[in-house]
Amino acid sequence: MANNRSRFLKAALAAAGVAFAAGAARPCTLTLVSAKASANGRAMMWKNRDTTDPNNKLMFFKGPKHDFAAVVLSEDLEGVAVWGGQNTAGLAIMNSQADDLRDASKKFDGGGNGAFMKLALGECATVGDFEALLVREKGKWDLAANFGVIDAEGGACFFETGPSSFEKFDTRDPRVAPFGTIVRTNFAFTSRDPMLGGGFDRFERISCLVDTARAQGRLDLRFILRDAARDLANVKIHSYPLARPLPDDPAAPLYVHTSDTINRNSSVSAIVFEAAPSRDRADLATMWVLLGQPVTGITVPVWPASGRVPAATTGPKTAPLNDIALAVASYLYPDRRGRMWQYLDVSRLRTFGGEGVLAKLFRIEDRTLASAAAKWAEWAAKKPTAAEMAGFQESLAAEACEALRREFAALAGLGPSSR
Repeated sequence: MANNRSRFLKAALAAAGVAFAAGAARPCTLTLVSAKASANGRAMMWKNRDTTDPNNKLMFFKGPKHDFAAVVLSEDLEGVAVWGGQNTAGLAIMNSQADDLRDASKKFDGGGNGAFMKLALGECATVGDFEALLVREKGKWDLAANFGVIDAEGGACFFETGPSSFEKFDTRDPRVAPFGTIVRTNFAFTSRDPMLGGGFDRFERISCLVDTARAQGRLDLRFILRDAARDLANVKIHSYPLARPLPDDPAAPLYVHTSDTINRNSSVSAIVFEAAPSRDRADLATMWVLLGQPVTGITVPVWPASGRVPAATTGPKTAPLNDIALAVASYLYPDRRGRMWQYLDVSRLRTFGGEGVLAKLFRIEDRTLASAAAKWAEWAAKKPTAAEMAGFQESLAAEACEALRREFAALAGLGPSSR
């Protein structure tokens, strides 16, 4: 099986080099980390979501068996489809579009992926439950996705899923994940035609980053947020824009084309899920949410057991944290509506406010990460009430949102009097 996957990947990469077409319409980058591979002993999942609509927010849902928090498009007022979420039983799910898993007639194109994830979050408590759901619903849904799923029992699996079949990839299987990690972009190892997939460059890049971090013992939340989700390198063309010297002439800024990077011009959110330590402490399952392109926003924690999501991550139309990220993105992509819409101004990224955009984001994010880690340890020792969890995550998100407004007040619409 491993040899077949190796041959498939080589063929896919070769195909990408010959004819790297548009790829999937909704590309994403995913990583699944088993408990044995993560630095803190908790399974993790990460998704950089890419799509054409940059307006995202969180919603909280009351499911038939389990309540859950999930990312939705802002225009989806009813939350018909979700694009990554976690429930009160500790199960989390994410996906990437895999067009090469569509049926041969192309009648099905994965249009049901988001609605199916919503169904799973409301019904499933474990990876086993999700697999049973796939068996039960086989042939009933328009699916073409790499679904990543973790639970509170240590389960961490990918399911390459088409409209009438699926294959499971378990991080506990040494033939599949000898080091306890699996990455995916927008093609499937079970596909019959790699030419229909995409994201090959991103697959190579994230594979390298994850393997290096694991070998160094730093495969954790900070690595994902700093080194993976916000990565702007393109190794194929030797482009490392964060390390390259900036031009002396401010009228000739340094740009980077962000079509094939992990942090893409079409990246609209990043989510990191940390598993609960056990089934009886499912309340400690954590969902880290960054609304907006990763290099334009900051992450905040959400605990589904709290029964709600922070005000800064949601709203009747859009979310405040997403709005701020969009303002920063408009500044970093000065020709966003023109011919250079895929080009990020690296000079602006690295010099805004004297220290650069990322330095400002990291300073705010560091405070959030430290506060959340201390509170999680406190909760692990003494189980909190839902109200306590809700109050804490609300204050963290509000503080982070206000700090962002102060740091980027010079940008249009983000002054002290706005919103």
